[in-house]
Amino acid sequence: MELYRAHIRRHVFEPHTHEAFGVGIIEAGAERFRYRGAQHVAGPGAVVLMNPDELHTGQAETDEGWRYRMIYIDPARLAAIAGEPGWWFSNEAVRNDPCTAQQLGITLAALWQSTDALAADGLMLSLVDLLRPHARRPAPPPPEAAHRFDRVKACLHARFAEPLTLAELAAEAALSPYHFQRRFKAHFHVTPHQMLMAIRLYRAKLLLAEGVGAAQVAADVGLTDQAHLTRAFANRYGVTPVRYQRAVRQR
Repeated sequence: MELYRAHIRRHVFEPHTHEAFGVGIIEAGAERFRYRGAQHVAGPGAVVLMNPDELHTGQAETDEGWRYRMIYIDPARLAAIAGEPGWWFSNEAVRNDPCTAQQLGITLAALWQSTDALAADGLMLSLVDLLRPHARRPAPPPPEAAHRFDRVKACLHARFAEPLTLAELAAEAALSPYHFQRRFKAHFHVTPHQMLMAIRLYRAKLLLAEGVGAAQVAADVGLTDQAHLTRAFANRYGVTPVRYQRAVRQR
């Protein structure tokens, strides 16, 4: 699990992903973001609900930016806490529900301050109770046309640190590189390179949280050097790798 809070004024988040459920609230201002091919706007009183491994962006919708809190929960961890598998949120990433947003904000703030394991466990159960009305059964399996791109996505996850070519990925989908690029973007709303970078940067987050040095992380996820990691990481997460690592390790 990861708790996150920020006040963003000018930064524009490039497409990135979290292999976790993302749940949050807007405390002030408003955010615009792209998720599953659609534009969404979230302001005070809105609850943001994102499914794992879904690429999304983020930018200010108002001049003052937006202040928000998020929690990212590993799917297996959420299933264990809830006592039931198969959690999923619909494509409606923004729910205007001021009452739930207020309760969620109080719970996230309490989790941020909590230093007691038993208290934190109780707060997580309260969080699950707040989210349960918004959970749905997983969507049915995609049509056959989508399966070929699932194979490509699996390839990107398995070989994220390797230098991949468009021809290799197109072969996974049994398409020409030209048709593959167009159809991949139509399906996932990002290019293959954008998805690869999102996967690499998420893997970088995990390594940084384990205490691996930034230069080694860059090499381990297939980036050129630490400077490349710093630029890409900051563009997607709004913070440098070293600062992110310091904040996580302190917690």
